Amino acid sequence: MKSYILASRPKTLPAAIVPVWVGCALAHRLTEQWDGRLAFYTVMGAVWIQVATNFFNDAIDSQKGADTDARLGPLRATAAGHLSIKTVYTAAFLCLLLAAFFGFPLFMERGWPMIAIAAPSFYLAYGYTGGPLPLAYKGLGELFVILFFGVVAVMGTVFVQTGVWYVEALVAGLAIGCLSAVLISINNLRDIDEDRVNTKNTLAVKWGRRAVLNLVWMMIVVAYSCAVWLFGAGSDLLYFLPAFLLGLLIIRNIHRHLPGQIYNKFLAMAALQLILYAAAFMLNCDS
Repeated sequence: MKSYILASRPKTLPAAIVPVWVGCALAHRLTEQWDGRLAFYTVMGAVWIQVATNFFNDAIDSQKGADTDARLGPLRATAAGHLSIKTVYTAAFLCLLLAAFFGFPLFMERGWPMIAIAAPSFYLAYGYTGGPLPLAYKGLGELFVILFFGVVAVMGTVFVQTGVWYVEALVAGLAIGCLSAVLISINNLRDIDEDRVNTKNTLAVKWGRRAVLNLVWMMIVVAYSCAVWLFGAGSDLLYFLPAFLLGLLIIRNIHRHLPGQIYNKFLAMAALQLILYAAAFMLNCDS
């Protein structure tokens, strides 16, 4: 059981939960109502897709030799021999079945747009690291996260809640996607040397450390610019101050430190920034 929990990477779950949280808060702001039942089905679907993605990632990176003994990040269950590749693949497909189970009520509520969201999401749970175009190996990881863990997830949640596609949901999704992609960039900066040896062509490998540091800065700026666009430049933006200051601290730290195990600490800080941003977003929606 510990090995399955290790492979599921529970520390990544905020990336699945936060978009639904933000989407529900925005739906309430726009319509003054939200449906807790639909929110539950949405978050469960998102979580199980996230866990399936993590299982596929664990197995495929082990197959490709991308996870080695020199790894600076957390131990990977398949590469460490705790679980077989076949076992982890099976767990991933079971997670997708669970996601489909929780997604079915959403399909019944909102119809075919749910299939349009679910189909590419299900495939990319595998296609992020596997298939003919593994996104993580082609330098497309950040773009994938911005689109699917940001724009699609938030807009989809707001649509589930309201039945309407709002431009505000697009802007909020861009913000959440950028802050989620910061985690991917920090992860890839930490693993840049190992990934280069194993031909895992992340943006950090393709562009180099300095360019990705600038990308992290840009994504953080975009996220808080979206908050200004949504809520104006009034005093309510003070709710975002703790998250913003943490973002500045993250940028300062990754500039000062070369890739190493300390980047695991910066990853935790980036995850906390995402949660603080979501909390500030909710408070602004309620004010």
